[in-house]
Amino acid sequence: MARAARRAVLVDGLPVATLGAVALALGSNPDQSPGQRAWWITTTAAFSLAVVWVLLRAFRRADEYLRRVQLESMAVAFAAVLVSLQVATLLDAAGVVAIHQVTQLIIIGGLAIWLGIADLRTRLRR
Repeated sequence: MARAARRAVLVDGLPVATLGAVALALGSNPDQSPGQRAWWITTTAAFSLAVVWVLLRAFRRADEYLRRVQLESMAVAFAAVLVSLQVATLLDAAGVVAIHQVTQLIIIGGLAIWLGIADLRTRLRR
């Protein structure tokens, strides 16, 4: 059951991660035309909705233990994203990096942390 749940999240999550990479690439240009900005916003919104869809599907499939693992993994990833966003804000204020260029990268990294921790926890369960 755990292997099927991991496989389902991977199958559902791979297109979402690809959509996130596309949104990241579209948002990397600071001088965008209105059309480019519209594509970036649309892709980012689709990415956000796809993440919600994958989360709902994963929680519906999981038993009580896997839900607990998912929630604990999400909590760790949420903390990592908050700290990363705080560091990015400070670096933006210092003029080192533009925050709009790293925000999506931080969110995608948070998703990777969440999925990685959840996968390791379910593998180590045995």
